[in-house]
Amino acid sequence: MSLEGKRVAVFAEDLYQELELWYPVLRLREAGAEVVIVGTGSSDAYAGKHGYPVTVDASAGDVGAEDFDALVIPGGYAPDRLRRYPAVNALAREVFQQGKIVAAICHGAWVLVSSDVLRGRTATCFSGIKDDVINAGAHYVDQEVVRDGNLITSREPDDLPAFLKEIIARLEGQG
Repeated sequence: MSLEGKRVAVFAEDLYQELELWYPVLRLREAGAEVVIVGTGSSDAYAGKHGYPVTVDASAGDVGAEDFDALVIPGGYAPDRLRRYPAVNALAREVFQQGKIVAAICHGAWVLVSSDVLRGRTATCFSGIKDDVINAGAHYVDQEVVRDGNLITSREPDDLPAFLKEIIARLEGQG
């Protein structure tokens, strides 16, 4: 398994869920991908729900969809902050529209809701925001990982192994 030459953006903001950010970052790096932590521009570093820090490599307003092969959106309370920034929603929408992987876990689906990429898609998320996902036009299913085209979604930290297995398999399959 080699993801050399692949670039993956991972969104970060205050109160991110530590496992949902760091597990993908470390697994993707281990597989050879270059991982870029992308924030809102409100800070150079953010603290997770339990205080663990992450340093940002770039701001969403300073990068474009053409810079990445995939985007990962961790959960926690960060997505509620992330989706308030037009540059974050624009980046997620552009990555999606270019047919590149957009992967969200748990509350990360809130960014998908605000980016208007769920209409007509099948997706999963944390059960507490399932109504938001349905109201955004998605068909909600309760499964550990759901792939609908270039959209990959999962529910919670326990789903991380299946989530990353799907992301990595899809990245390996890209030309």
